[in-house]
Amino acid sequence: MQFVTAFPGTTALVLDSPHSGTQYPDDFRFGCELATLRRAEDTHVEKLYSFAREWGAAWVEAHFPRSYLDANRNTTEVDPEMLDGQWPHPLATDPAVLSKVRLGKGLIWRYTDNGVPLYDRKLGVDEVAARIANCWQPYHAAVGAAIDAAHARHGYSIHINCHSMPALSASHATDFPGLVHADIVVGDRDGATADPALSALVAEHFRARGYSVEVNYPYKGVELVRRYGQPAANRHSIQLEINRRLYMNEMTFEITDGFEPLQAHLRELVRLLLGTDPRSL
Repeated sequence: MQFVTAFPGTTALVLDSPHSGTQYPDDFRFGCELATLRRAEDTHVEKLYSFAREWGAAWVEAHFPRSYLDANRNTTEVDPEMLDGQWPHPLATDPAVLSKVRLGKGLIWRYTDNGVPLYDRKLGVDEVAARIANCWQPYHAAVGAAIDAAHARHGYSIHINCHSMPALSASHATDFPGLVHADIVVGDRDGATADPALSALVAEHFRARGYSVEVNYPYKGVELVRRYGQPAANRHSIQLEINRRLYMNEMTFEITDGFEPLQAHLRELVRLLLGTDPRSL
């Protein structure tokens, strides 16, 4: 299967969707129900932004599911207790990262959002290494190349890391189980990955259209913005979370009537960003 699709852009804008993949590889031998796993997907996010390539934005999309490998995690975020042998590569030591791994939400998921074990077996060390080689590495290579190209063309880049979130945070999803999510969450790791003025511009865009918006709560942004966001070098990365209830039925995965109005507002956001040079904010 093709694990990653990347379309080059002509503008300073790069969009990527690491969690909307729905193609389950043959070697993904999980031990829970597929319907349970599917709730981990950022379903239809790639459809929400389907217009962006026509406007010259670069687009990178994962086809593998997030529960198989989470491209928005670092390769050090492996839980060694899941493996049938010793992991030969560095492991994370940061307490905040380790808390996420203990939740079962590291690079390779151990539990679903509701705490259901994914596997009834230990994973092979070579099996996990193959997922990194086939999925994580090409995905990050594509995102990094797109941002480098955008920056080379224009002297700056704006990277939007595109996600969706459930209306209600589940027990093993975040550090805030039971939290009722806002409509939109804008994350820049407290200004570390994008100029706060740019993040404020994105947040105000949605507030002006009637959405409830949080900034850096409960999602600050993870590996993709951390790795590629360098605002001092005019490389800006923002994680954008959209509440799924705005555009889909979370139980049936069906697109609802809210999809088109939301997509129209995303079009307006992309148009706004295409006309924004963060150096002038």
